[in-house]
Parts: sequence; C-alpha cells; structure tokens
Amino acid sequence: MQTPSPVASTRMREVLGHFATGIVVITAAGPAGPVGFTCQSFASLSLDPPLVSFSPARTSSTWPVIRAIGRFGINVLAEDQEPVSAAFARSGTDKFAGIAWRPSANGAPVLDGVCAWLDCTLWNEYDGGDHTIALGHVHDLAADPSRSPLLYHRGSYGIG
Repeated sequence: MQTPSPVASTRMREVLGHFATGIVVITAAGPAGPVGFTCQSFASLSLDPPLVSFSPARTSSTWPVIRAIGRFGINVLAEDQEPVSAAFARSGTDKFAGIAWRPSANGAPVLDGVCAWLDCTLWNEYDGGDHTIALGHVHDLAADPSRSPLLYHRGSYGIG
C-alpha cells in the first residue's frame, strides 16, 4: 500500500475555501480591559448540553488571555461589519477603538450591530494541529433576525 503524499496547506486552503463560513469575534473582559479576536472556524456542536466550538490559532496571543478568564462572548458579525472583522484580526492594536459594545451578564463584550451573540464559559479544549479546538458552554444568547451574517467564501467576504 502506498503512503499518500501530504496535502499542501495552500491547496487545502484553496479547496476548503469553497465552503462559505460566517465570521465571529470572540471577546472577554480582560484584566487590563476588553480583549477579542476574529475567528472563522465556529460551529454549533450540541443542544444538550448547549455547546459550540471554535478554533483559535496556536499563534494567537489573545486566546491564552481569554482561556485564563474562562468566560467569553461570541459575536456573529453582520454583513456590514467587515471593518470590525478586520479590526479584531490585527495584532498589537487597540481592537476596541471606535467599536461600541455592552457587557453581557458574564461581562463579555457584546458588540453593537451583530446579528447574534452567545455568552459562554470554557467547557474543554483539544489539540487541533496548528489550532486549538475550544468548546464553549452556552449560558445565554440572542439574535437580531433583521440582520444577515457576514460570510467568507473563496478568500473574500460575501458569497461572490
């Protein structure tokens, strides 16, 4: 039996880019102020108990801060929030500059204008290669049915 050749990361990204995803911002009330990061790999996982999953990169400097807090919010960005996605994807900047938000019951920032938000605690983590697979236990959530989600498809925003 022949060993399959390894899949190149560029090829993996190109092919899996055909699957449209939403964009979320994971947020928490950090010891020095609010923290957050943009995340594309988010999914509903379980209804009983209510669990969601997301996968921060192992290189993320924000995820370890949120992990230590143990409570976080998940903000599902709306179609007009591409600038918010870009702001929270940057490192070394004040990601909350110019971003309006309110605290959830657990203190996590809920960004204004999102189409949905979830208030979670960390349930568990698993090795995911160059990412961590994080599971959140959902304690509260809400949605604005008048808002449509921001989508990412084939390397760009929207469904084009």
